[in-house]
Amino acid sequence: MHIPVQWGVLGAAKFARQFMAPAIHAAHGARLAGLATSDAAKAEPFRAFCSDLVVYDSYDALLADPQIEAVYIPLPNHLHVEWSLKALDAGKHVLCEKPMAMTGAEFDTLIQKRDKTGLLAAEAYMIVHHPQWQLVRKLISDGAIGKLVHVTGAFSFDNRADTGNIRNRAETGGGGLRDIGVYVIGGARFATGQEPVRVESAIRWQDGIDTFTEIRAQFPDFTYSAYVSIRMHPHQEMVFHGEGGVIRLTAPFNARVFGEARVELHRPGLEVQVTRFPGDDHYKLQVEAFCRSVREGVKYPCPLEFSRGTQEMIDRVLEGAVSL
Repeated sequence: MHIPVQWGVLGAAKFARQFMAPAIHAAHGARLAGLATSDAAKAEPFRAFCSDLVVYDSYDALLADPQIEAVYIPLPNHLHVEWSLKALDAGKHVLCEKPMAMTGAEFDTLIQKRDKTGLLAAEAYMIVHHPQWQLVRKLISDGAIGKLVHVTGAFSFDNRADTGNIRNRAETGGGGLRDIGVYVIGGARFATGQEPVRVESAIRWQDGIDTFTEIRAQFPDFTYSAYVSIRMHPHQEMVFHGEGGVIRLTAPFNARVFGEARVELHRPGLEVQVTRFPGDDHYKLQVEAFCRSVREGVKYPCPLEFSRGTQEMIDRVLEGAVSL
């Protein structure tokens, strides 16, 4: 039996408190050991489910502790590269929230540092660890819907009332595309294994951030359309439409939070096969996959090269967009 990987969290972010820290605490092969925050009061909700948590008063103090082997970084987007590099230099494996970098080119720096240190560094892109996405990829590969013709994606929520949110601030790398565009784009890339050959887009801007983005793209074997917004009623869906059937994911990105994860396979004759995933926690599965890679050398399902591909498509969306 392997000794659990000792994890530290940089910052007491809400997302870390609600999802990732509990996932690390619950994951097999992991131990939530430390939290870095200068505000002791922010550590109390973490201690509520992890009573032996060590709290550090700075990020550097946590990185200096030789007991910590891996760090999870939920900081604002514009700080991800800086602290990922610092953590790798400190000898820690890194799981950093998406987007791990603000541009595709920045991923090259992370990849070089990963290779130089021999440590595992990855973007916290949890959906690829969910069995619903692994099923979808297999169905497409096996020809369950025949030749794939078109893929559609949608992801939206409305946070206009939360004016202080980092997603509503340009200086912290906010906007809908970087926050949730990674899902409609990365989901299509992961399921099909293809990269876009042409990208077109239109963006509605507000105070320097994108609040609505429409994307159209041509992949080698199929066309693609998607939209993301942080000013619309909550909705999420991915559809893979082939000549011989349709695959639909009803809660592709926030399984269990948005609703039960279901994969619908629509076949000729109006037949619908539904596979349900009521209990799978992709955050926990992500941590367990990370720990297996650290301890056993198992290939990590979502390497930095994959994340760079998603960011490169986001770069193209931003660069070529017309304004709405």
